[in-house]
Amino acid sequence: MKFRDTLFIGFTLFALFFGAGNLIYPVSLGMESGSSYFLAISGFVLTGVGIPVITVAGISFFRNGAIELAGRVHPKFGIIFTSVIYLAIGPFFGIPRAANVAYEMGAVPWFSSPSSWTLFLFTVIFFTMVYWVSLNPSKLIDRIGQWLTPALFIAIIGLVAGSFFLLDGPIQPPSEKYQAQPFFAGFIEGYLTMDAIGALAFGIIVVTSFRDRGVHDQKKLTIKTLQAGLVTAVGLTGVYVAIGWIGAKMATEGSYDNGSAILSAAAKIIYGDLGTLLLGIIVALACFTTCVGLTVACGQFFSQRISKLSYKTVVMVITLLSFSIANIGLNQIIAYSVPVLVFVYPIAIVLIILTFISRFFHHSPYVYRGAIILTSIVSLYDGLNAMGVNLSFATPWISQLPFFELNLSWMIPALAGALAGGLYHVIKLQTKTSESYQN
Repeated sequence: MKFRDTLFIGFTLFALFFGAGNLIYPVSLGMESGSSYFLAISGFVLTGVGIPVITVAGISFFRNGAIELAGRVHPKFGIIFTSVIYLAIGPFFGIPRAANVAYEMGAVPWFSSPSSWTLFLFTVIFFTMVYWVSLNPSKLIDRIGQWLTPALFIAIIGLVAGSFFLLDGPIQPPSEKYQAQPFFAGFIEGYLTMDAIGALAFGIIVVTSFRDRGVHDQKKLTIKTLQAGLVTAVGLTGVYVAIGWIGAKMATEGSYDNGSAILSAAAKIIYGDLGTLLLGIIVALACFTTCVGLTVACGQFFSQRISKLSYKTVVMVITLLSFSIANIGLNQIIAYSVPVLVFVYPIAIVLIILTFISRFFHHSPYVYRGAIILTSIVSLYDGLNAMGVNLSFATPWISQLPFFELNLSWMIPALAGALAGGLYHVIKLQTKTSESYQN
């Protein structure tokens, strides 16, 4: 297998990851973190780059992808949790959000009076193209890795290069959110990219691509996956740092509601109308490639789980559902997606960590179950709290956990659950050995 193939697969993975949230959140982080920017972006890169790439490598250990990984907790949990992941990153949140960002940053600036009808027409065209490209997943690497990703890189470099020469505002002090613990604030912000849970879906695309090219040995497959992941990591880190720096330099130019507004203003300042066009190209390519990757991943997953449905049928259902939800608007999609991500993300992180250390506890399902049960309890609290549900009866207990103020209160329960599960495993083995000896 040629290095060129690994490079293109790495490019494809970059394009699949780099979607709506990857443009919006780094630039917002840059503006809000100010002089604490590099600490904040370091935390963001850990959850936005490091964990997703490691997750993809972890998927290479499993022939059936995320469902087999999560199935180490329990087979039914594997099916349910993985289905939730695919629905979250697919038609319910990820795909509609990306389509809306593509519309608001790539199309709205060119309409004199955008309305629900312009959104409708845009999404008709957008999802028709997504459907067409997604019908033949075997050509995904060629279409995205060889053509769309290089075009995306060129457009991003053009915007970033201009910012270094034409944005000269001084760096401002950090906002309250980034004053005390900027690294951990950035760490939590990285959740919003959805890339760690997205990696559970994208991982099987990467692994399948290598297998189609003749890589079947487990060790070699993992090495190749890590090499492609390194290509992706370098690209994502460079883009995040550069785009975030644009946000830091834009702090003196005015106040903005969100990252898309910051980027739009920056593009206008740097290149005028040409900047608006350049940003539109970046957003359209980034969101389109992500939507295609998510549609393919969902199509493959659900068509394999539901034998009566063909891949083509599932792709059509995913596309139509995503199209329908996209037309409710970006703000509504973000509002109901955040609580779900706050709940799901810690569970996904714990699963990945356990996968890489599972040989030390002989892949015991009790270790997995203990860690996931306690993590789920705490992350459910965080998710419901993010939704605005009154949980005053539980807050005094949860607030006593270490790292509560950092929104990482699930970490110690996860460790305690894993240790308790390991202890139960040892006791059960000893009991079984004793009974066998007596018999």
